[in-house]
Amino acid sequence: MKKIVIYLLALTLTGCLWSCDDDKPSGHSIFDTTVGPGSEFDEWLLYNYVYPYNIEVKYKMEDIEADMKYTLAPAMPDKCIAFSKVVKYFWLEAYDEVVGLTFTRTYTPRVIHMIGSGAYNTNNTVVLGTAEGGLKITLYKVNDIDPEHVTAAQLNDAYLKTMHHEFAHILHQTKNYSTEYQNITGKDYIGDDWSSNSQTEALARSKGFISRYARYSADEDFVEMISIFVTR
Repeated sequence: MKKIVIYLLALTLTGCLWSCDDDKPSGHSIFDTTVGPGSEFDEWLLYNYVYPYNIEVKYKMEDIEADMKYTLAPAMPDKCIAFSKVVKYFWLEAYDEVVGLTFTRTYTPRVIHMIGSGAYNTNNTVVLGTAEGGLKITLYKVNDIDPEHVTAAQLNDAYLKTMHHEFAHILHQTKNYSTEYQNITGKDYIGDDWSSNSQTEALARSKGFISRYARYSADEDFVEMISIFVTR
């Protein structure tokens, strides 16, 4: 029995070798590996984000790039174009002007991911942006921008404050602030309770915080001060 099995196996391998020899590759792949030209927007991103800052802008919906617990909508192309210009002129180039291109190029994230809708939580709060380990910033509610009817106040409140907030996270993750800072109002940090109806902006200010959300933790307190100081 063993001899029969070995004999059959030998025949199978021989047949495979002959078959493989007959079907030698022609040198041409069956897959199309040519790279077609990108859109004008892709080319604009190449010259305004990739080359000067080494930043990749992801504006097409990639669910694996976002938090899967949220139901999200993709960003509309025309909104992405407008939003990319806002980020470039009012965020990247603002830091370039103040502290130089080297600083901006060193500390900005490597990926900016745009989402059309907000990320809504069950406690009636909405996530406007997230920063991940200094490598990626995700910005939400891109579809809400109206390039034909927009004011500086709207840009500050809806977008620029979020961008400065998330970038400040990257900065303090790179070089943290003194631990003594956490002791100034440490007993008044309340975590998720910051969003309860009883926690108003006025109450937060009376306790020395710049916003309700600043009461979440020392880290959020620190970056809220930076973002609101810059935009106000």
